Amino acid sequence: MKIQLLLSVLGGMSLLLLLIIRLRLPAFIALLIAAIVTALMAGMETGQIIETVQKGMGSTLGFVATVVGLGAIFGGILEKTGGAEKIATSLLNFFGEKKAPLALLLTGFMVGIPVFFDVGFIILFPMLPAVHQKTKKSLVFYAIPLLAGLAVTHAFIPPTPGPIAVADILGANLGMVIVVGVLAGLPAAYTSGLLYGKYIGNKIDIQIPHAPEPVARKSELHTGLVFAILLLPIALILMSTVAKTVYKNENAVTAAIQLLGHPFSALILANILAWYVLGRNYGFSTRQLTEISSKSMQPAGVIILVTGAGGVLKQVLVDTGAGKMIAEAMQDAGLSIIVFSFLAATIVRVLQGSATVAMITAAGLVAPLLASYQLNAVEVAALVTSIASGATMLSHLNDSGFWLVKEFLHLSEKQGLQTWTIASSILGLTGFVMSCLIFWVG
Repeated sequence: MKIQLLLSVLGGMSLLLLLIIRLRLPAFIALLIAAIVTALMAGMETGQIIETVQKGMGSTLGFVATVVGLGAIFGGILEKTGGAEKIATSLLNFFGEKKAPLALLLTGFMVGIPVFFDVGFIILFPMLPAVHQKTKKSLVFYAIPLLAGLAVTHAFIPPTPGPIAVADILGANLGMVIVVGVLAGLPAAYTSGLLYGKYIGNKIDIQIPHAPEPVARKSELHTGLVFAILLLPIALILMSTVAKTVYKNENAVTAAIQLLGHPFSALILANILAWYVLGRNYGFSTRQLTEISSKSMQPAGVIILVTGAGGVLKQVLVDTGAGKMIAEAMQDAGLSIIVFSFLAATIVRVLQGSATVAMITAAGLVAPLLASYQLNAVEVAALVTSIASGATMLSHLNDSGFWLVKEFLHLSEKQGLQTWTIASSILGLTGFVMSCLIFWVG
């Protein structure tokens, strides 16, 4: 029986990679096929397979679809109203030219909270030539810190879709994931963005002759408003987590805090404020904001479906008993669950390119193992960041993000590997080390 379960898992994972890498099937379809084939190879009856698919999809999307949808609309409004650009300009003005790399890292870190990685880079890219034009330093010197900041929040810190999906699949406390994500993510951004960015920026000199013209906006946004609206949902979620931890007995006050601090409520409030304060108050019509909201949902739809399919894979491993078998084998071999989570995400990431698919696939493999371990909230959150670290590793020629960076910075393939591939690997390794420390201390 154990051999059959092992072969079913290996067969399902091999098929998943074949469908994505060789046949170029969408990740959503590939994950569903791989999950069903895994169930068939494990000997599950066809009727039970359908029930498992429905259960895995429904239990995952009930939370993830709502949060990712709300987060996408919030990010779209922040982008189109100029809020993201305002954050970048404010931080650059505050830190000055000498500390521009730090300012760009923090800009990426903050803008990456509501905005997807590639969208954030495209929005903020005009800041790079502008600073580069003043200092004449290589464009790489400024680009790597910005990219590191964007990548960290994209993979490590809710309410971005990746960590939201992984946290839900693993059953992690979202507030704790934010705390651990910051603790693991900031050192990762520092080593990859500032330290390696400075080193490689002095090695590869990329010059752009003219800085692009700044984008005209309807009117100037108030900096404090943008920062307050951006940080509101995270602050509310953290307040809810603290209230649950400190006050064991629920009363009217703690109940209100937990309601406001639930991701649904926190993001609804952030969206309402963004809609009226950044949108209507600065000259955007209701029709324009509706169009922005609708368009922002398009990339979110793909992530929602892929996450649901990852939930199906997790459910198959639970219902077939394959998850329990893998956990027992790991314990017998002395392999820590946090190491397994990192390796699983890294392997999928390197082979097929997408960080989101790597995170969701690894979460689907790790979730069924949790029943065999007695983990607290901190340890589960560290597993989320460990998976995020593996999914960030080795961005290379099969990753769309690699080509985005290469083209915008006018790099050759070799220079792309020397810059962003190595920087993303340093980010992933640092994040993993920090995740392990938090896991073992927690």
